[in-house]
Amino acid sequence: MQGQIIDTGKTELSHHTTVSHHEEHPDHRLTGLFMFLVAEGMIFMGLFGAYLTYRSTIPVWPPVGTPDLELLLPTVNTSILIASSFVMHNADTAIKKNDTKGMRIWLAITAVMGAIFLAGQVYEYTHLEFSLTTNLFASTFYVLTGFHGLHVTIGVLAILAVLWRSLTPGHYSNEKRFGIEAAEIYWHFVDVIWIILFGLLYLL
Repeated sequence: MQGQIIDTGKTELSHHTTVSHHEEHPDHRLTGLFMFLVAEGMIFMGLFGAYLTYRSTIPVWPPVGTPDLELLLPTVNTSILIASSFVMHNADTAIKKNDTKGMRIWLAITAVMGAIFLAGQVYEYTHLEFSLTTNLFASTFYVLTGFHGLHVTIGVLAILAVLWRSLTPGHYSNEKRFGIEAAEIYWHFVDVIWIILFGLLYLL
């Protein structure tokens, strides 16, 4: 009998230690996300640096004969992407209030705005009067905008994935919202990169 009591106590102590261990385990997911974005940001900074180097060393930039870029569509696209960041933030605000329905609506709107941005970029590509191999400016233009477009596509897919997972009851709440936070942070990153890109390619 005494042996059984001691074994039960050991079992309970072991269980308590295991639970405490899990409770004290730090969550490094956001740290990992920020490290990933820092790495991505360094890639973009390298591309921006290369573009500025070409611009400063070549006497005429863009090279003679390069058609002017249309400003209207990129400006509208920029406005849509900037506005989508505020919409995305509303999704996070909604889930903090446990408003799952509102969160889904804001996520869906953000995904649609991202898709509109991509559609606008594709439309621009089909109407440009230069190709990837026309000259150095054309090559850098397609590389920069195309690489950013890839990140926007990933962002839209991430938002759709979060939206899909939110259909599971209780998956997200004011205490469990990492997926939404991660998607929002990534989306803001994509937005900031585009603002820099827009200034370099279209305004500078």
